[in-house]
Amino acid sequence: MALRHHEIPTHLNVEDRAFFGLSVRQFTDLIAGLAGTYSLWNTWPDLPIGLRVSLAVLSLLMTVVVALAKPGGRRVEQWLFVLLHYLLTPRRLVWCPRPVDELDWRTESREWAEGSPTPAWSEARP
Repeated sequence: MALRHHEIPTHLNVEDRAFFGLSVRQFTDLIAGLAGTYSLWNTWPDLPIGLRVSLAVLSLLMTVVVALAKPGGRRVEQWLFVLLHYLLTPRRLVWCPRPVDELDWRTESREWAEGSPTPAWSEARP
């Protein structure tokens, strides 16, 4: 019986490279960005050529940045999500006590030692 050798993977946190040294996600982002730039160029043929060129160059630049840049080891859309979360989260939280409902603390009997308050969250209310 022949011995079988199994390779133990040691690069589990690394993306697989598909085309031209790019990962599948990077390649897909580049293709989608190039298609969007081409569509942007062909959608408005009546615009002045300077404006069309500047929009196309801006679109290409955004495509390359989103597909290839990883500042801090994270993708650009992750940083955009963090920025959006930061902008939408309140900076100051204020604690305010709830107003007391006197019916929650009123008892049936007159003797204070015999009475037990009914919490607002319980089902049994007087």
